[in-house]
Amino acid sequence: MSFVPLSEREIKNTLVLFDVDGTLTPARLQASDEILELLKELRKKVAIGFVGGSDLAKQKEQLGDNLLDLFDYAFSENGLTAYRLGEKLASQSFINWIGEEKYKKLVKFVLRYLAELDLPKVRGTFLEFRNGMINISPIGRNASTAERQEYEKFDIEHKIREKFVAALKQEFSDIDLTYSIGGQISFDVFPTGWDKTYALQHVEKEGYTAIHFFGDKTFKGGNDYEIYSDPRTIGHAVNSPDDTIRIIKEIFFK
Repeated sequence: MSFVPLSEREIKNTLVLFDVDGTLTPARLQASDEILELLKELRKKVAIGFVGGSDLAKQKEQLGDNLLDLFDYAFSENGLTAYRLGEKLASQSFINWIGEEKYKKLVKFVLRYLAELDLPKVRGTFLEFRNGMINISPIGRNASTAERQEYEKFDIEHKIREKFVAALKQEFSDIDLTYSIGGQISFDVFPTGWDKTYALQHVEKEGYTAIHFFGDKTFKGGNDYEIYSDPRTIGHAVNSPDDTIRIIKEIFFK
């Protein structure tokens, strides 16, 4: 796929980074043709990239198998797995950081806590091991779109994830972990500092004088908060892909 070289973009030294779920796509669904076309046009003007908590395989389901050709930068798992112009960059490992014994203790606590929850529905894949983190979902990641929406309302009312995170913080206060609620049904657990700001280290020497970030979970405790509020970025809070489209057009297509 041909694209304008980074040095020849219309707006120099500017990078635009996007969260995926709720920002470029509806939660766990595919990106619309409209937003994909807008990204192609935006890439003619500035450098673009995405930074999300999911692994690359899930992001391909949402953004297309050719997503490494669509973006200049691809930051999966908060940038623990990273690509620049399709070339893989150095990665990190959660399991090497925490060690097997502490990891087993963490998993056992999570499974016991999950077993005691009384939810209207439960599905499958409650704990997902990833390269840079673990993802915990009380209802299970196999929930359908309708079930995710139903659970999200239940979670907001009963603060299931918020209470779960509080219990983990108390139990594992000796381990420097960050707990980040994102999407509709889950939260991430990773070493402190491995939030989405981790992705910025991959671009800090590239000479960008403006780095815009678009995300929908920009509140404190949300998985976009740290990068949204980082002094190195210009944060834009959105509520949906339609919001993203509107703001992109207002800023870059006047």
